Amino acid sequence: MKLSQFKFKLPDNLIAQDPPFHRDECRLMVVDRHTGDIEHKMFKDLLDYYGEGDVMVFNDTQVFPALLYGNKEKTGARIEVFLLRELNADNKLWDVLVEPARKIRIGNKLYFGEDGGMVAEVIDNTTSRGRTLRFLYDGPHDEFKRDLFALGNTPLPAYITREPRPEDAEAYQTLYARREGAVVAPGVGLHFSRELLKRLEIRGVEQAFITVHSGLGSFREIDVEDLTKHRMDSEQMEANELLVNTVNKAKDADRQVCAVGTSVLRGIASAVSMGGHMKLYEGWTNKFIFPPYDFTVCTSLLTDFHLPYSTMLMMAAAFGGYEHIMNAYEVAVKEGYHFGCYGDAMLIR
Repeated sequence: MKLSQFKFKLPDNLIAQDPPFHRDECRLMVVDRHTGDIEHKMFKDLLDYYGEGDVMVFNDTQVFPALLYGNKEKTGARIEVFLLRELNADNKLWDVLVEPARKIRIGNKLYFGEDGGMVAEVIDNTTSRGRTLRFLYDGPHDEFKRDLFALGNTPLPAYITREPRPEDAEAYQTLYARREGAVVAPGVGLHFSRELLKRLEIRGVEQAFITVHSGLGSFREIDVEDLTKHRMDSEQMEANELLVNTVNKAKDADRQVCAVGTSVLRGIASAVSMGGHMKLYEGWTNKFIFPPYDFTVCTSLLTDFHLPYSTMLMMAAAFGGYEHIMNAYEVAVKEGYHFGCYGDAMLIR
């Protein structure tokens, strides 16, 4: 497959900038991956497609407030700092991206907060925009994290062009998030309301959880035409015993296993054993999925509508079939479906 095969025309007005008023009231396109047939539903109509003994696998990663604004020492220049991950808790070292990067060199100090009370020193260059910061903070680690995150903003995707708002802290977080570590929310999971989760439970649909700490790699621009030459950034993940047993039991009973989001699909594909089952896995994954790909665990995928050239679109096309999914996207644009994490959703089954 070539990168250019994932180009389509997406009007800017179809990229959702705000969450729906009620989480579960977005539209849902249902695509039959065997025939390509399309149905137009509402998100809460998911209840019609799952029943007793089926399993929905959710990503329970929690987004932390990764976007900070600081000032450079002496010049006072405003610097955007995007926290990626903590490298060392004892020394308060963080892997970050800075913008504008040309102004930031090793040895520079950055000041955060209205009074500049949070100070960090640049101790390493990692990439053109990447730096390692050491925060100069005297106090316990839990207090440091609390104070650091109090200064942060919700790291909305770049295609949301407005400024972050306080309400994004709740809207850009799934209701079942519980393991801190992501800078990208599992987008389609944002559509699940407490009521819908409860109604699925009442129907006998089992809810299982994988952890994939989604980073910016999924949004990094692909700069090669030949997709076999693209390398994904690694993301930390865990498939624990409860998840593995729940999924394998459903597989043995010939029940459905739904991946709620492409991060879940990727995580499960990274923890596959022989015979279409899952195995325990804790570590990192840099698996890059694009068509054709043989999925042996999941029987359905619930996902957002993604932007052109994105790795998430490639994963959806790998699961649903390239022709079926690209046709569905053409229909979505014509029908005015909204794209991105605050937009509408697609069920591929």
